[in-house]
Amino acid sequence: MDSNRRRLLLAGGAAGFALAFIGSRGLGGSRAEAAATETFTVTHTDAEWRKLLTPNQYAVLRQEGTERAFTSPLNDEHRDGVFACAGCTQDLFSSKTKFDSGTGWPSFWRPLDKAVLERTDSSFGMTRTEVRCSRCGGHLGHVFNDGPAPTGLRYCMNGVAMTFKPVAA
Repeated sequence: MDSNRRRLLLAGGAAGFALAFIGSRGLGGSRAEAAATETFTVTHTDAEWRKLLTPNQYAVLRQEGTERAFTSPLNDEHRDGVFACAGCTQDLFSSKTKFDSGTGWPSFWRPLDKAVLERTDSSFGMTRTEVRCSRCGGHLGHVFNDGPAPTGLRYCMNGVAMTFKPVAA
């Protein structure tokens, strides 16, 4: 292969990669920037969020990070109770809808009414449905169509983005 053709192929590949990367991140900035333009009941400045949350909670809730699989104690939480947003304490999921998905993250087949917002997430070259707290806009995880009955959904949540409130005995 001659050097001009090789350069053309390499340049085309680099351009294709750049377009794929831009497409995966969107031209309008990050999802966090888009969420920042929305109005939520609970709001704080970035500095306030950093003071209120642990570094891991901040990375997930405010920067759309993902905790490592099988690291959250909430993955093994089996008591009756409610899983709430670590950012604003809003109740999100009932323990009655939790199931072991085998993925390493707390999974649920349905959120509580009006507890979460869902939006399209096309980052990293794939299309998924992102799940956020409806009260503070914190990133919780994603929902997939491979869950159990009755909904067939798997709300795959970051445990660090939630707290657990057990039912009083």
